[in-house]
Amino acid sequence: MNRLTIIGNLVRPPELRTTQSGISVCSFTVAVNRRRTGNGQPEADFFNVSVWRELGETCAKYLAKGRKVAVVGSVSVRSYTNRDGNPGATMEVLASEVEFLSPREEQQAPKPNPAPVVDQQTGMQQVTMDDDLPF
Repeated sequence: MNRLTIIGNLVRPPELRTTQSGISVCSFTVAVNRRRTGNGQPEADFFNVSVWRELGETCAKYLAKGRKVAVVGSVSVRSYTNRDGNPGATMEVLASEVEFLSPREEQQAPKPNPAPVVDQQTGMQQVTMDDDLPF
């Protein structure tokens, strides 16, 4: 069984392309943090992800650099020869599922908090039903 699950953050904005036959494919890179090493330095692994068709279009529309995602898919490893004639290999995750993990508040521009209205006679702050109560 070839199935990989990763959770991490996008390192750059996703790129949406269309094949000659009109099929959409979205590509992005996910940084997955490792446990800290003995010297306390954080390390990360970087996974290239491809998402096809409607799910790819949705990823391109709603994901952005820094957003946290969970990706489930199969791993494909390809070997190649670069321009200098040296062999190389690349690993790609072909995503079958992508879950957006960043809270909705992070995906929208922050709203400024209005100044509280204070009654001049009593010194009490007016509270509306939309405000969080302190108790």
